[in-house]
Amino acid sequence: MGLFPAYKSKRKKMVKIIDFKKRQKDNGEEFFSLIVQGGIMPVKSQETGKTYFTTKKASVPSTFDEETCLDLIGTRLDGNVVKVNCEPYSYTIEQTGEIVELDYRYEYMDEILELESNHLVEDSVIN
Repeated sequence: MGLFPAYKSKRKKMVKIIDFKKRQKDNGEEFFSLIVQGGIMPVKSQETGKTYFTTKKASVPSTFDEETCLDLIGTRLDGNVVKVNCEPYSYTIEQTGEIVELDYRYEYMDEILELESNHLVEDSVIN
């Protein structure tokens, strides 16, 4: 347990919309994804053993137009960015140009939305 367990348990996980990107579906139709960033987190460097701070980002598809996406930058939402396992894929590190193989991605998750979609039963099932 940390020094301030009561404080930690009451903190709400939030993400912030920091950007948006134009994407294209397989059929050629364009849409915009919002780029969300989770809160700050400490990480220990495997190289130096020292702690540094970072955040995780995720891309979330939207139904918004470009103007709405632009207006939403800076908005905070309940939720978190979580690491999710996936099929391996190649990824290019922008800063170095190095190509690495990854088997995970980061996704936005809203715990309340997940609970509702996994545990609510439709009226038609109950009647």
